[in-house]
Amino acid sequence: MNRLDARFSIDYPGFRFDVACAVPLEETTAVFGSSGSGKTTLLRCIAGLTRVPSGFLQFDQAVWQDDAQGIFLPVEQRRVGMVFQEARLFPHLTVTQNLKYGMKRSNPSLRRIDFAHVSELLELESLFERRVSHLSGGEQQRVAIGRALLTSPQLLLMDEPLASLDQQRKKEILPFIQRLNRELRIPVLYVSHDLQEILPLANHVVLLKEGKVAATGPIQEVFSRLDLPGLVESNMVGAILETRIVEHEPQFGLTRVEFLGQSLFLPQQALPPGAPLRVQILSRDVSLVVGDPPATSSVLNTLEATIVEVRKSPGDQYAVEVKLDVGCPLLAMITRKSFYQLRLRPGQKVHASFKAVALS
Repeated sequence: MNRLDARFSIDYPGFRFDVACAVPLEETTAVFGSSGSGKTTLLRCIAGLTRVPSGFLQFDQAVWQDDAQGIFLPVEQRRVGMVFQEARLFPHLTVTQNLKYGMKRSNPSLRRIDFAHVSELLELESLFERRVSHLSGGEQQRVAIGRALLTSPQLLLMDEPLASLDQQRKKEILPFIQRLNRELRIPVLYVSHDLQEILPLANHVVLLKEGKVAATGPIQEVFSRLDLPGLVESNMVGAILETRIVEHEPQFGLTRVEFLGQSLFLPQQALPPGAPLRVQILSRDVSLVVGDPPATSSVLNTLEATIVEVRKSPGDQYAVEVKLDVGCPLLAMITRKSFYQLRLRPGQKVHASFKAVALS
């Protein structure tokens, strides 16, 4: 099976939480949505911290909750690690003592993650003798992640763990979180409302809206859906490309990346050549050209594309969303006038252009 199946339904005053989803257990899944959409409620139900009377939860082959069969495993039997917005460390203990508290919560016969590996992975060695009060916010979160890992969990739940940190601290922590699944092979459910935060982390996404699953699937597919403008803010709609860094051009402040044998330029990145990089292109930044693109233009990036589908933009009377195939899905938002003047139709070959400064 190798997946997590969850079904929960509960009525709160003025809010109905009714979620059913299945997520793979080989990767990081983002639970994404605006504040109040039910993200934390879903994690609490999965952890066993909130019991939903009509719930069902199966982790791989193990049923953790099935109220129809009278099954409900308490939180201490679920082998779930949790990391919250606040580190929730013990202030009277050192970093080493906080970490070893996590080990005490695991059955020695089930331990598969050792202290030295976690300390090296999260670069905690220099912090061992410090008290919590002498740690920065980012250091505290690294220790909290380490403590959760040392319970040797089957599943790691992270509830907006970077929400209380500034942008610089977030940039420091994200590479550590990226390594978790890759090196420890622990599936992660990562809650966030920030697309730029989940972009480098998640392979799969569950999009929640008003207590229900609005979309779920690979992150590239979900964020290139034509109905997405009605589900999230416009600054999240577009495409996600899997690229690899080729070289930097510091004299221009640019980085060249390779995408399916083609070159794209974006603002200079702090990653070495050869590193993978996930790039977001917003639909509002994409222009369409019928025929050959201009020989001279300030626009550095052009991809050959095929029109797959067209839909009127639900939020804008003047706009049309065009779904393209460039080797993966790509969205372009253009005016209705441009759509009719260019006589665009499904199956048509076009060129999609976008500026380097528009990429993130």
